[in-house]
Amino acid sequence: MASKTPGPGKLPGRYLKFQKRHPKVFKAYEALGQATTEAGPLTDKVRALVKLALAIGARLEGAVHSHTRRAIEAGCSSDEIRHVVLLATPTIGFPAMMATLSWVEDVIS
Repeated sequence: MASKTPGPGKLPGRYLKFQKRHPKVFKAYEALGQATTEAGPLTDKVRALVKLALAIGARLEGAVHSHTRRAIEAGCSSDEIRHVVLLATPTIGFPAMMATLSWVEDVIS
């Protein structure tokens, strides 16, 4: 069965609807993201992997999909992305890691 997860460079419809319905909130959210990006020395690739790890740790499926796409766009390899998932195993447990791995595979596959 094919995944319904948008591929790299494609935004989920829900996200686009929110952006259209609440433009001021969305603009503030984007500004916060930009400010945090500019606040430190991490490279695009490292930031993408850290944000993916945070999404995995929080077990947020949509965020894992989004940050997997962003990691790919930042130049991360599939092996690097999968390694981030594996690193979560001691913290979130094997079953949770397997779930998040399936979310990553939704995008990578």
